[in-house]
Amino acid sequence: MAHKIAISGKGGVGKTCVSALMILRLIARGNRPVLAVDADPNTSLDAALGVKANHTIGSVREETREVAGQGMAAGISKQQLLELKLSESLVEAENFDLIAMGRPEGPGCYCYANNVLKQALGQISQEYPYIVMDNEAGLENLSRRIVQKVETLVFVTDPSARGFQTLVRLYELAKEMDIRYDRLAVFVNRVRNGKMPDGAMELKEKIGASVIMALPDDDEIADYAEKNLAMTGLGSSNPVVRQIDDFITQIIK
Repeated sequence: MAHKIAISGKGGVGKTCVSALMILRLIARGNRPVLAVDADPNTSLDAALGVKANHTIGSVREETREVAGQGMAAGISKQQLLELKLSESLVEAENFDLIAMGRPEGPGCYCYANNVLKQALGQISQEYPYIVMDNEAGLENLSRRIVQKVETLVFVTDPSARGFQTLVRLYELAKEMDIRYDRLAVFVNRVRNGKMPDGAMELKEKIGASVIMALPDDDEIADYAEKNLAMTGLGSSNPVVRQIDDFITQIIK
C-alpha cells in the first residue's frame, strides 16, 4: 500500500515548495519511486521539480470530449480514450512521475476533472510506494474530496495569527468532510530567528496534530522561489531541507 502524503494550506504559504522538497528528499533517502500529484489548478509543482507538465487532467478532459464529439474515436469507448490520454499526460522523470490537474478549459466546473483525478489516482497509485499531493490553496480541495484517506496530512501555514486561524478552519472542514488520515502535521513556514511563534503549541493541541515543525525563513529558498528555479539544486545542508529530512525520518519507518 502506498504511503500518501497530502499537503494543504492557504495560498502563499509555501505549499508547493514543501511538496517539492518532500518528494526530492524521499528520493534522496532511497524512498522511491514517488508519484507527484499537482492537484492545484495553478500548476507549478512541475517547475519546482525541474520538469514540464505539457498535459493536465483539465486539458485531457476537454480534448477527450472534443475527440469523442467529432466521432474520431471509432472503435474505442470514451473511457478507454480517457485512460489513454491520462497515460500520455503522466510526466516521467528519474525516480518520480508527475500528474497535474490543471484547469478545466472551456465551460463546466471542476467536478468532472476532480472525478477523473480521483479515478486516475486509484488506478495508478498501486504502482508507487509513495505519493505526495500538492493541493489547491484554501479549503476547496478538501471540500471536493480529492483527498479522502491519506497516511500523512500536512498543513502548511505562515507564522501569523491569521494563518493559524485558517488552519483551524481547515481542520474543522476536514472533520466535516470525513477526510481520514493516520497522522496530522503542521509546518509553520518562514519562521524568523528560530523561534516558534506564540500560539503554536495551543494550535497543535487544538487540532490534535502529532507534529508541529518550524521551517526557517531561508534566503537560499527565497532566491530559488523568486527566480522560479527547480528545488533540485538545494543540498542536504540547507536548514529547511534538514527539517524535511527529520520529518521524513519520523513518518517513514
